[in-house]
Amino acid sequence: MLKLFYAPGSCSLASHIVLEEAGADYELVGMDTKAGDQRTPEYLAINPKGRVPALATDRGVLTETPAILAFVAQSYPAARLAPLDDPFAFAQAQAFNSYLCATVHVAHAHKHRGYRWADAPEALAELTRKVPETVAACFRLIEDEMLAGPYVLGPDYSICDAYLFTLADWLEGDGVDPRQFPKVHEHRERIRTRPAVRKVLAQEAA
Repeated sequence: MLKLFYAPGSCSLASHIVLEEAGADYELVGMDTKAGDQRTPEYLAINPKGRVPALATDRGVLTETPAILAFVAQSYPAARLAPLDDPFAFAQAQAFNSYLCATVHVAHAHKHRGYRWADAPEALAELTRKVPETVAACFRLIEDEMLAGPYVLGPDYSICDAYLFTLADWLEGDGVDPRQFPKVHEHRERIRTRPAVRKVLAQEAA
């Protein structure tokens, strides 16, 4: 059985949603990152990066959201969570998810995780101040160039939609009004109504 190490409010939500959408047999292990669960020796033995998510499989542990999402899509092809039969389209999905991971999430992290890049109080303050600007710029690009509609890749729901939903749900907390991005906002609210998403949100809120 798969085992997902997750933390409510984190990017691990995307992996949780996709596992549920796939109909996977999985177990959840909740982590309290504010209490430092991710830095315990027990968890570092599972994921030396000290981050969530981590997905334990019968072949080892996978980390990094794009890798986990692709693994789930490929492991459960009947769920049709990615265009697996089209190498170019699958690469486009990977490119989108990589942008969310490497650029959008990093822009968001400057608000609460600035200590990863700076120590001086004035530098940390400047990183925080820039978050609404940099996050909004990321979502402007998604709105104008990346979101095909009605789903990220076009007519079919995919792993990209769960990931975009997860990060778009942070917009208000980052000081960004999501209504300035009509396509992203409509997408977020549509994804929120999916049965699997509603189930996962209820589980993580419990």
